[in-house]
Amino acid sequence: MLRTIFQMFGVYWMYERWLQHTVSSKPMPQHIALILDGNRRWARSRGWPPWRGHIAGADKVEEILDWLLDLGIKTVTLYVLSTENLRRPPEEVNEIFRLIKEKAEKLLKSQKIHRNKVKVKVIGSKELLLRDVAEALEKLEEATKNYDRYFLNLAVAYGGRREILDAVRAVAAEVERGNLSVDQINEEVFEAHLYTNG
Repeated sequence: MLRTIFQMFGVYWMYERWLQHTVSSKPMPQHIALILDGNRRWARSRGWPPWRGHIAGADKVEEILDWLLDLGIKTVTLYVLSTENLRRPPEEVNEIFRLIKEKAEKLLKSQKIHRNKVKVKVIGSKELLLRDVAEALEKLEEATKNYDRYFLNLAVAYGGRREILDAVRAVAAEVERGNLSVDQINEEVFEAHLYTNG
């Protein structure tokens, strides 16, 4: 609403500069996490199918990522798709998968990603994704694996409980193989087995 009014009077650029000055004059966080939620509700409120909300949300995320990069935010985590969301109607899940693949391929070609050395890491249960979606994400990770200036974590097919369960299983496997004793298990060992390690 405010944006529209300022644009009508041709002063939106002044408002943007004021916002940027206000935000950048304060200490900046090093890590921002965004849960991408509400796209379906937003679409329904306009009488649109859910997939239109996902497309609009994905486009807005691109804009937000540009802002965060301009502000120098070092690490961003996007909670893109939860394991619970995989239980939605197949046509909606397939549209989300298509969109994830499309955006991963776009990021792979993005000069902004490569020029700014943004390392992309996908966290979650990739085995739950369609093969072509997982491959697109793996290519993106591979292409950026040596970058170290900025970090973008994409939580796809992610569930917090599943991450904890996977970490517990990995630690238990280390104990079972004799590589770790029960007495050696501590917060650091557990953290090393989370999706975001490395």
